[in-house]
Amino acid sequence: MVNKDFDVIVYGATSFVGKILCDYLVNEYAEPKLNWAMAARSEQKLQALQTALGDNAQNVPMLVADSFDEASLQALCDRTAVIISTVGPYALYGELLVKLCAESGTDYCDLTGEAQWIRRMISRYQSEAQRSGARIVHCCGFDSIPSDLGVKFLQEHALQRFGSCCNRVKMRVKGTRGGASGGTIASGINLVKEAAKDPALREELQDSYSLCPENHEFSLTQHSVDVEYDEDYSSWVGPFLMAAINTRIVLRSNALMQPPYGKEFRYDEATLTGDGRAGEKRAKCLARLSRVGMFALAVAPIRWIVIRFFLPKPGQGPSKEQQVNGYYDLRFFGSTPQGEELRIKLTGDRDPGYGSTAKMLAQAAISLCRDVDKDAIAGGFLTPATVFGPPIFKRLQEQAGMTFELLSFSDSSAATPRPDSD
Repeated sequence: MVNKDFDVIVYGATSFVGKILCDYLVNEYAEPKLNWAMAARSEQKLQALQTALGDNAQNVPMLVADSFDEASLQALCDRTAVIISTVGPYALYGELLVKLCAESGTDYCDLTGEAQWIRRMISRYQSEAQRSGARIVHCCGFDSIPSDLGVKFLQEHALQRFGSCCNRVKMRVKGTRGGASGGTIASGINLVKEAAKDPALREELQDSYSLCPENHEFSLTQHSVDVEYDEDYSSWVGPFLMAAINTRIVLRSNALMQPPYGKEFRYDEATLTGDGRAGEKRAKCLARLSRVGMFALAVAPIRWIVIRFFLPKPGQGPSKEQQVNGYYDLRFFGSTPQGEELRIKLTGDRDPGYGSTAKMLAQAAISLCRDVDKDAIAGGFLTPATVFGPPIFKRLQEQAGMTFELLSFSDSSAATPRPDSD
């Protein structure tokens, strides 16, 4: 923090998520001691955003920087302790900023879910970040803070009550309401385009451990849920859209932690669809829609039609009302080889991808600045679970509308209540 003008700079402030995040910092969190600035490529758009945010934003500094202009991005790094980047698709616009943060020792967080890009950034800039002390933390939005910190919360309770971690953890989406923005869709489309041209990338995307360090010792095949009946929840389950990136982040956390959750640790995610034939039908429908969607995006002519006529454009997304009325309810089930079990409930009070993501991303950056000791946490590419300590749970619950709750636990001889009965 020596000679830094700002605690945090929000880069991409005029993006869809950036606007929500700035509104949160100006009109909801509004901590007077937080010294922050908003940055974007267009000064005109920054001025329009400042006006739209109201009187509370009139003293927030505005900085102009471009994703491909090294001098302007270096100026951001020189002036702040932490940079939040909301400029996606990150595979197209994000690399230079990560490079400069890694080289200059500037802490960084974003909300990317682009596993292929994260892997490239780790391979190219890990040594620079370790040397400079920069903590680079991807996936600080709905993908993957709830999954990564949800597992950490569960495992801390397991250690406290059982003396060991759960070697098997499942996350199930009980309920969610929200919408997609054009920027998120553009990131997904870019990944499909990359994979269509690159056989090596297609092989990489089949590897659940693709974000783990190269010297990892994990060999256990991870389970990918399609359609199945989950006895632990008395419910059919179907695929969950964010499972691919969330699973990779949780597994990377396991690889980086000392001690880890375990070499035989297994993790998967799915969506609860209910019991009986109706639940089975919903699970099959969910799986079918997932396959059809991937096919539509993989075939160029169909992809063009879908993008042109059916999907939101970059800068578009759920309305303010939809964000406020959104929510998510996630359940975690963990078990040990001895038959001990834990059940956790995690919720958010806004739509997951935008209203809630903006709040958790802001609090992640503030926590990086204020709670994470540079001497205790060395530089490098970290995950939410490996960089953030107990203060992040307090921040997310008090300032970001999230809850973390232990529902039940049992030893091998006790009956465990169903976590979705409430």
